[in-house]
Amino acid sequence: MTSVRNRNKYNELQKSKEQREVKSKGTSSPNRSLPLRVLSRSVVIFSLLIIVYFSSKNEKFITFARQSDLLAGKGLTVECSAEYSKEVDKYEGCAPKECRRYITDKIISVREAEELLQIAIKGLKLGGSSGGASILDLHSGALSKGQQFVNIYKLNSMKNLFTQSDFNTYRVIKDKIKFAIAHHFDVDPTKIYLTHPTFFSEITPKKAITIHDEYWHPHVDKETYKSFHYTSLLYLSDYNLDFKGGRFVFMDEKQNSTIEPKKARLSVFTSGGENLHYVEKVTSGVRYAVTISFTCDKNFAVEDPSTEKYNM
Repeated sequence: MTSVRNRNKYNELQKSKEQREVKSKGTSSPNRSLPLRVLSRSVVIFSLLIIVYFSSKNEKFITFARQSDLLAGKGLTVECSAEYSKEVDKYEGCAPKECRRYITDKIISVREAEELLQIAIKGLKLGGSSGGASILDLHSGALSKGQQFVNIYKLNSMKNLFTQSDFNTYRVIKDKIKFAIAHHFDVDPTKIYLTHPTFFSEITPKKAITIHDEYWHPHVDKETYKSFHYTSLLYLSDYNLDFKGGRFVFMDEKQNSTIEPKKARLSVFTSGGENLHYVEKVTSGVRYAVTISFTCDKNFAVEDPSTEKYNM
């Protein structure tokens, strides 16, 4: 009898021990796997951080001027191209102390930009390219119409389209830009001259029809327009508000610098190979700007537009 009780007690002890071992195994398994899960997640996070780091190191674009910024002035000095330096050095008082690009939102007021925009719209609504890019040149009278250009000063239907007040507005803004260039590039304002072509541009998402609609190709202004030595762009509409796409991009060896257009924002730069650039395709809306260019060569100078053009 004693022997039976001892065996039963022994069996209960063994059963209790086995239950403790099973319980112990059941609770220890997650504990042993927990470090593995933590390690695995750490490896994933670390890998992502490495990818983000090297992606940022290899980033090819920086935003030089955002639409939301209000810039008193922001500049960047670049090394003048050999061809540009060789040419401008011939013109005393016109060669820049340094080649650069300069952005400001303070020289032209929003009200002045609005006035220019209304002048541009007034002329462009009578023309319009079949493709996505239209221009209006107040100096030559060139206006995009269909797949060609017409001269607004030669068409009776466009006589008296612009008033002397319109041209006075244009002249005042042109002079402000001229003196801004003289100041920021340390040149004599009497040694730089308004040149051609100088034009309003209207860009839409329409498909390009002719080569004149393909505004997005990288180019150097001095190679496209022999007369240019200083280029200015005054934006008359807002990126991401009036249109999407259409940012201006400077192309540099290590990274590209983008400018987001903003109404009344002025961008000025030397026109040589040091400032290779392009405009992104506009994907929606309408982008308005005016290009006003200056030369060191008096032979390429043009007079301010006026109502006298209508009597030519």
